[in-house]
Amino acid sequence: QVQLVESGGGLVQPGGSLTLSCVTSGVIFRALTLGWYRQAPGEQRAMVATIHSHGYTNYTQSVKGRFTISRDNAKNTVYLQMNNLKVEDTAVYFCHVYVFRDYWGQGTQVTVSS
Repeated sequence: QVQLVESGGGLVQPGGSLTLSCVTSGVIFRALTLGWYRQAPGEQRAMVATIHSHGYTNYTQSVKGRFTISRDNAKNTVYLQMNNLKVEDTAVYFCHVYVFRDYWGQGTQVTVSS
């Protein structure tokens, strides 16, 4: 059974930092592409960053230079380091993996506000 559990969200002021974690189980973690997506109120879920099994990363333009995705294959965990957060980064952040179908975590709320 595939499970993804996110943590690390919270309330932060503009310019602040947060690190999200996603622990996976039931998958051959090291062989998979993992991703972080986000969904703001009234908007569709959108890709934030992905990391391939060999380490190649991809980011949506609005977070380049501020966010870093990484993985620890020994811990079956993918991270999203978010720096210089902006109000427009406010959203629910979801961890994603595709194993014959899409799997999502339960989401973690990130709120950037002064």
